[in-house]
Amino acid sequence: MTNGPSVDLRAVARQAMLDRGFLVQFPEASLREAERAGEPRLDGIARKDLTGWLWSSIDNDDSRDLDQIEFVRKEDGGTRVFVGIADVDGFVPAASSTDGAARTNTTSIYTGVQTFPMLPERYSTHLTSLNEGEKRLAVVAELFVAADGAVKDTSVYPALVLNRARLTYNAVAAWLEGRGDVSGGAAERIRRDPALQEQLRLQDGAAQALRNRRHEAGALTLHTAEFRPTVSPDGQIHMDVREPNRAAQLIEDFMIAANQVTAGFLEGRGFPSLRRVVRTPKQWDRIVELAARQGGDLPKEPDARSLEGFLQKRRRESPETFQDLSLSIIKLLGRGEYCVQGPGEKPLGHFGLAVQGYAHSTAPNRRYPDLFTQRLLKAAFLGRKSPASPEDMATLATHCTAKEDDANKVERLVRKCLAAVMMEPRLGETFDGLVTGAGEKGTWVRLSHPPVEGRVLGDTGKLGVGDAVRVRLQSTNPWKGHIDFTLL
Repeated sequence: MTNGPSVDLRAVARQAMLDRGFLVQFPEASLREAERAGEPRLDGIARKDLTGWLWSSIDNDDSRDLDQIEFVRKEDGGTRVFVGIADVDGFVPAASSTDGAARTNTTSIYTGVQTFPMLPERYSTHLTSLNEGEKRLAVVAELFVAADGAVKDTSVYPALVLNRARLTYNAVAAWLEGRGDVSGGAAERIRRDPALQEQLRLQDGAAQALRNRRHEAGALTLHTAEFRPTVSPDGQIHMDVREPNRAAQLIEDFMIAANQVTAGFLEGRGFPSLRRVVRTPKQWDRIVELAARQGGDLPKEPDARSLEGFLQKRRRESPETFQDLSLSIIKLLGRGEYCVQGPGEKPLGHFGLAVQGYAHSTAPNRRYPDLFTQRLLKAAFLGRKSPASPEDMATLATHCTAKEDDANKVERLVRKCLAAVMMEPRLGETFDGLVTGAGEKGTWVRLSHPPVEGRVLGDTGKLGVGDAVRVRLQSTNPWKGHIDFTLL
């Protein structure tokens, strides 16, 4: 933790939002809609009452917009998994001012100094959040996970649910791993509830089966620590490094499966859908070169299984450097994008996840594609036509991809400003790092500790992504988020 910054980081965040075309406050009409909101629209949809089940949510300690809850049931040959997703469309109709604002931004943006939610908080943290002890409308994705991880007998349907336990990643991971180093309400709740413990055991087992199946198909094993500096209400800067744990992997596995189930459901009913894809990497030759320097032998043409085999081998042989390798591979794989998948069309896959049908659907409080997918599902439930033409959906997909890219740039800029403030006292010090970007616009390096990123000044020769370097901190500019190094 460091003292408060000398720059107005909230002003920096707001300006960065404006520069990228984001709304920084909701229209008055949207706020009035949220204030008047009472009961959700039912739209004549029959719903299953599943409030008697032991649903639970697992999220970050500070999360207030709870999008999904989980419940599992042991059956012969495997586990039946149910993922309940908040029915946001029930409160935010397509023609509303709130929907217009959400469609403009397309995502919630987390800068570390201020959060810019996609929806007014009366919705996202109250009416449409799956809060503990509150009955809520939901869309449920159901699937049977066989012992070998195969997914069978899937369905999607509307329901009424009740979250009975608000849990956190840290508390669940500690319990699953037999550690007692986490305290608080969620940890205590698990310790005193045998039925909840059995739920978590079954969920963890089903998630691991799903994960193993995906990795056998070529899903990539990657491990990165995310540097998230934040400013507390009293102005102190906190250096938070978030690493994936067993509970986060559990939820990731369930969400990937639920998104596949959703895509398959829409496909089976003749509906187009918004798909999330990571195309075959264009920089595969650079990945081959990087692997060769570490003893790997990848084929000339992109092959996910071969890359996964190399990653698994490096993780076993050199766990201390695997995080750096993961970061390099992620950079070279390229970013994901949204596209429209028509019924019967050959699907574009997700290279990193080794899945073909993948539609974002599990975070409608935070992502507009998920909210739009919910409207597609409701039209399918009611036997109606798609609420949008393929052409309109293609325009929406392009917009969502662009705004997600803009949101990432806003978040990175503000974090860089925070990091620049934090690094000011360390001018002149030397650090080990990894090249994360190299091109005509310059060369960037990410330090091993603390994991901040900056530009390398001067001649960098033929450095490429993944190269290990040692650098000296030359200068910082907290207003612009600049951190400059010189190469040693």
